[in-house]
Amino acid sequence: MPGRVHAALDEGGALAQALPQFHARPPQQALAAAVADAFARGDTLLAEAGTGTGKTFAYLVPALLSGLRTIVSTGTRALQDQLYHRDLPRVRDALGVGLKAALLKGRANYLCLYRMTRTRGEPRFTARDQVALFQRIVAWSGRTRMGDLAEIEALPEDSPLIPMVTSTVDNCLGSECPFWSECFVVQARQRAQMADVVVVNHHLLLADLALKQEGFGEILPGAQAFVVDEAHQLPELAVQFFGEGLSARPLVELARDGIGECRDVPGARATLQDPALQLEQSVHGLRAAMETLPPRGTLDRALHDARVQDGLEGLSDALHGFADAVAPLREASPGLDAAHARAQDFLARLRRWQAWDGPGAFDTPDGVGDGHDADTGGGGPVAADGDVRWYELSPRGFRLQRTPLDVSAPLRAHRERSAAAWVFTSATLAVDGHFEHIAERLGLEAPRTLFAPSPFDWTRQALCFLPPGLPPPSAREYTAAVAEAVLPVLQASGGRAFLLFASHRALRETAALLRDGPWPLFVQGEAPRHVLLQRFRESGNGVLLGAASFREGVDVVGDALSVVVIDKLPFAAPDDPVFEARLEAIRRAGGRPFADEQLPQAVIALKQGVGRLIRSERDRGVLVLCDPRLTTRGYGRTFLGSLPPFPVTRALAEVQAFFGEAGDGTPA
Repeated sequence: MPGRVHAALDEGGALAQALPQFHARPPQQALAAAVADAFARGDTLLAEAGTGTGKTFAYLVPALLSGLRTIVSTGTRALQDQLYHRDLPRVRDALGVGLKAALLKGRANYLCLYRMTRTRGEPRFTARDQVALFQRIVAWSGRTRMGDLAEIEALPEDSPLIPMVTSTVDNCLGSECPFWSECFVVQARQRAQMADVVVVNHHLLLADLALKQEGFGEILPGAQAFVVDEAHQLPELAVQFFGEGLSARPLVELARDGIGECRDVPGARATLQDPALQLEQSVHGLRAAMETLPPRGTLDRALHDARVQDGLEGLSDALHGFADAVAPLREASPGLDAAHARAQDFLARLRRWQAWDGPGAFDTPDGVGDGHDADTGGGGPVAADGDVRWYELSPRGFRLQRTPLDVSAPLRAHRERSAAAWVFTSATLAVDGHFEHIAERLGLEAPRTLFAPSPFDWTRQALCFLPPGLPPPSAREYTAAVAEAVLPVLQASGGRAFLLFASHRALRETAALLRDGPWPLFVQGEAPRHVLLQRFRESGNGVLLGAASFREGVDVVGDALSVVVIDKLPFAAPDDPVFEARLEAIRRAGGRPFADEQLPQAVIALKQGVGRLIRSERDRGVLVLCDPRLTTRGYGRTFLGSLPPFPVTRALAEVQAFFGEAGDGTPA
């Protein structure tokens, strides 16, 4: 197979003949050869592929030519759709292979006909536009083949309608559902069972590994090869999936679903009306009691507040009351039976979350908070049996979470149990040329590794500017100083810039300082993400401001993006109880929290942001790294040594020359 893979990706090969824009790249061929070898040997490969390598083709070609049943997992649903609808068909057609492919998403992406019908019978809409959008969903339901809500372009990802027309693990009726034979989730599963290549996302992959019963349990174990793209995301996502949570919305939905299920059962509404109302009120009561808490904190911090303790007891009593009330009605309908099971499950989760009796607060490690704005709010992480119990508040809700500190063991156990080849790849895995950190977090012991460098001409295409004279990041005037240092860069580039911030406070302050500038300003939070990105691309000279979530997924090729500014080194915020507990566990084990965890995580996060700048061989741009710790602290060399080989300057004149002496953004 290696010879066939090389030939397909070579000049004049199958891909070059089929795709006019394709050209051979030595790093891509090296990566493809390593993937093919891992498939042939059943090995594990850990490979960093720099931006522009063409890693998608590098793993798709050997996957399709190997004949192995392959699961490809991507970081997001958007990347999943791109891979399945665009990249995979192009490679498959170019190679002339007739393998079957399937797209498989989590159940929350598929229309549930039962819940849609229930919503039609008992509407819960809070705005007129929701009524119109729901009618559009109903009309679409009669003509869709896949039932994938992504087909409805007008439906926002965060629409409150989605929980009304999709099922969850908790509320799905399974084979007792009257729409079971028409179920889009079941049909998607069946297509995947018949496919040679199945494209999933990390959430679904991990839901299966964590045995969350997404309804796809028999799909993934049958694979002979796994490719995990954007593998740097997997450890943090695994932390979520191997944990357990309870949040406000599912509790309120349980109360409302219980009443909705009473419609066809005589006398049931009278029995459940008060217990359901008590349950919904107890959720709101607990959220009100938590109002004085910091936005995020530990169980220990929450239980120090008597009102919160009372609120938790009230929620427990209400769940008990609801479960007791619905128990006699279980045989009356599958929906009421499921409501009883959900109440019991939520009650068990609540008990497990509260099952820690000791304090266990500890201090923030030295250097973690340097340059961060967040307030820990008191109360350190609480860890028991390798878990951290914590809470998080949203504007109208809450989440109670139990999270494992280390997921390497379950990840390793599943990988070994699969007896399959595994390929983990991303543009951001190595730290200063080494893979030890990500390998440890993924549970990989002595994996084969490969570094496929970006083919871009960094000396010609890019410049790294370190503005001189900035104060320490912890200084009150730091954000204003950053804006002042960046302004002449924006003037030289004519806008066309992406500014990344370590905190939302700094983002808002900078937006206010730049508001009267000559360039269109696009600020995270002022419009949906995809709308901001589209407007930024179309503006031609805009300035886009984003925080941590914008480090990934911003793919703007061409002149519209010619500057990336990063205000601070992206060390994790000190209000993250899971991260703090992980650092403490490293310290207790005799490790070095900063060198073993904080620094590697920050390096990978910085690489993600830097990767937004140069996206093609034709792009040119300036990277502005404002944090003076890059030159004043010893660890600055690790950050700079982990980035592409940018020419580095501290002279604004070189930036202006890069964009042309006219200072209007015209390339030199």
